[in-house]
Amino acid sequence: MLDKTVTNNTSFNEEFCTRLEYHLGETFEKSGRQDIKGFWCDGVSWTPILENQLEKKNVNNTRKIVTEAWIGKDGQSDYEMTIHFGKYSLRRYARGNELIDCIPSIETMDWIEIDPVKRTIVVKLK
Repeated sequence: MLDKTVTNNTSFNEEFCTRLEYHLGETFEKSGRQDIKGFWCDGVSWTPILENQLEKKNVNNTRKIVTEAWIGKDGQSDYEMTIHFGKYSLRRYARGNELIDCIPSIETMDWIEIDPVKRTIVVKLK
């Protein structure tokens, strides 16, 4: 079970993950990639695979959080999601600020690497 002091002090929360979920769906819809045509996201877990990933020191050292997301044509395939922090998002996370404005534009897929065969997705925040 997640330590409440860790989850209460983190910018990686339900609101951010919900916004990321919708943003991914819109980005997939605009993408010209045939292998993800019709894909959408039905959720991003705000509970990381390992609890200590939410600690500010850990995020600062690794610059990532690994969690899971539900993606696919039915939005139900379980994907391992790695969220990489750029300079801007890393600074905001360290200060406990919102990360929503760190999500890149839906107009391009250059911030997303998705492998439907391996069921992995990598997201790069600003």
